[in-house]
This record gives sequence, structure tokens and C-alpha cells, in this order.
Amino acid sequence: MSMPFIGLAGFILTLVLIGFGFPVAISMAVIGLAGIALSGGLDQAAYVLSTAPFESIFPYSFSVIPLFVLMGVFAAHAGLSRSLFDVINAFVGQWRGGLAVSTVGASAIFGAICGSSLATVATIGRVAMPEMRRYDYDDSLAAASVAAGGTLGVLIPPSIILVIFGLLTQTPIGALFMGAIIPGILGTVLYALAVIVRTRRNPALGPAGARVDWGRRVALLGRVWPVVLLFGLVIGGMQLGWFSPTEAAAVGAVGAFLLALVMGGLSASVLREIVRETAALTGMIFLILIGAAFFNFFLETTGLPMMLAEVIGNSGLHPTMVMVLILLFYVVLGCFMDSMSMVLLTVPLLAPVAIALEYDMVWFGVLVVTVAEIGLITPPVGMNLFVVQATAPGLRQETVIRGILPFIGADVLRLALLLIFPWLVWSGL
Repeated sequence: MSMPFIGLAGFILTLVLIGFGFPVAISMAVIGLAGIALSGGLDQAAYVLSTAPFESIFPYSFSVIPLFVLMGVFAAHAGLSRSLFDVINAFVGQWRGGLAVSTVGASAIFGAICGSSLATVATIGRVAMPEMRRYDYDDSLAAASVAAGGTLGVLIPPSIILVIFGLLTQTPIGALFMGAIIPGILGTVLYALAVIVRTRRNPALGPAGARVDWGRRVALLGRVWPVVLLFGLVIGGMQLGWFSPTEAAAVGAVGAFLLALVMGGLSASVLREIVRETAALTGMIFLILIGAAFFNFFLETTGLPMMLAEVIGNSGLHPTMVMVLILLFYVVLGCFMDSMSMVLLTVPLLAPVAIALEYDMVWFGVLVVTVAEIGLITPPVGMNLFVVQATAPGLRQETVIRGILPFIGADVLRLALLLIFPWLVWSGL
């Protein structure tokens, strides 16, 4: 068996292990080390085992990860989910489907700061689902708006997954953040339109809520303007050259701490929980990075990425068709894996293909992260579908799946627009 086929067999075996529930980090590490031993001998495997864990997380640029994680954890404990939902609902809640639109908007903003799709679904779901049920919203629309909305914030910067993509491919993080803004906003608008179209056709799905006077709206806006300021400072500071990505993450973490302090969300016990949660999330990410280092060394040793790039380059397929096939691959993979694991597992394999086809790497990165998140709401086993079910007593999985299909349609439209109009991914560079 040739070396590239050994690499392909290792890649498939890793997917199988993950599909059977083995931890992603352990699956990649075990297959990677076994593959290195098979292809290069035990001495090479021992050398990689002794050096890769340190070298994979030692670079200074990786310090941006725990800082952005800390920023998200502070934001989650600041009680922002309720404030964001209330302020958007104050402006659109009187529409048919307005509460579902508010859920989508609050998810997009909260997820951008939180950085986790699953955490966004769990947090916003606990706020929005009881409210929508109180106004007799159909569970299919209510649950689907929570599940779909959770996918938005992982793309809208600052995004930990975009950071990881940038570190893996040496793509400027600031450019990735800028490139993701318009697609993130586009996704939010299309989800909102999906809600509006459904409730226009069937008003019983999402009855209109109570109208809020302007005095109350202004008061609610006063509770969320610091979030907008923090977002603008982090992203604008990077774009204007005030901060490096690591410095911007530090500014964001401090700003989120002050926000949580002012909003009364901090105490000694909460601070301990924040430290514990940040350490746990950072440790999980770094363990996956270490496992990915073993696995990526194995793939590079076998020459599989270069062979794949050569085969696709000689296939005669149009680059757009290749991109469509890559997107379909991610949709299927997203049914079984979280987006971060997908990026760490597949980008080292697919990045050489993107470079060989002369894709713009900012455009490629935004598309990869977008479609990786779409996989989380794709039936039958999209992870967000199960998380939202856990937030609402009595909610059936069939009900969530029935409601999610229009949002998947909106995602297909978004991907088509990004493929047809690449300039929508505007990096500002």
C-alpha cells in the first residue's frame, strides 16, 4: 500500500472512531502516532511524541485562544442573553414571528462574544423558549430559531474557530474577522426572513407580541450599548492597527470582565466558576490541538494532502465545483462532529487543495466555518438540535427537525450567494 493511501486509511479510521463516540483529541492522537510508527518507525513516533505536545501549543500566537475564551465566559456570566433578547424584542416583538426574530438576533450577538454555538443555543434557549411558549408560538418555529441562531455567532467575529483556521493556515486573523462580518450579517438577515415568510404564510406559528413604548426601548438600549462598544473596540482596534490579535483578545477579556462587574454578574463563587470554565475550555481546545499535531504530522509524512491537491488539479473539475463538493463534505461531517474538531481535522488536508486552486484563503476560511456550523443543524443528528431539545421540557426531536428545514434553505441561499459573489467576503485588505 502506497503512503498516500495509508494516510487516507488513517483519515477514514479517525472519522469512524469519532463517529462511535471516541474523543476527538484521542482519536487523532492515537491514529496519528500509530500511522507515524507504521510509516516512519517507532523511533520517529517516539520523537514526535516527545516534541509535538509542546511545539503544538507553545507559539505566542496561540495565547489568543484562552484570552478569547475568557472573554466569552465573562460575557456569558454577565447576564447578556436576557438583555440582548429583551432589547431586540422591544423593537420587533410586535410583529408576527417577532419573538423568533429576536431570538435569531440575540443569538448572533451573544454568540459572537461567547464563541460557542452549543453554549449559545443552551443560554439563549433558556431565555427565549419560555417566552415564545408564553405567547403560544409553535414549538417547531421556536426551537428551530434557537438552534439555527446558535450557528451565527461562531462566524461573526471575534470567532475562536476563525482564529484557529488562521493559525493553521497562516492567514491573517484580522482579515478573517473582517471577511466574516458581511456573511454573518447576511446569515442573520436570511434567518429572520425565513421566520417572517413562515409566519406570513401561517400566522398561528408565531403570534404578535406586546408593543413596547419608546421610553422602554431607550432604557433597554442603555443596557446593551457596552456590548456594541466592546465589539467595535476589539474588531476596529485590530483593523486600524491599534492591537495585534493577541492584544485585542486581552482588551476584549478585560472589557468583558468590566461589563460583568458593572452588570452585577460577579461574585467570589462566580469568579471561581469563570476560572474553572475557562481552564476547562482552553484545556479541551489545546488537547485537540495536540492530537491534531500528531495527526497532521502523519498526513504530511504520507503525502496525502499533496496527492489530493494534485489529483483534483488534474481532474479537470472547475474550482467552483470542487468548492461545492468540499461544502457537501462538511455538511455531512457536521452531523457527527463539532465545528472546531472539523476544522482541526480537515483543514490541514484541504488547505493545500485550496492553495493549488488559488482560492482566496480568507474566502475559503469563511466558507469552511460557515458550512461547518450548518452541519450542526442538519438532521438527523445535528448537535444543536439535541441541545435545544434539552432546554425545553416536552420538546420532541421530530418537532425541531420539522422546523429547521426553512433555516437550512436560508443557509443554502447564503452559501450560493457567497459562491456567486465572493466579494461579499470583504477582508478590508
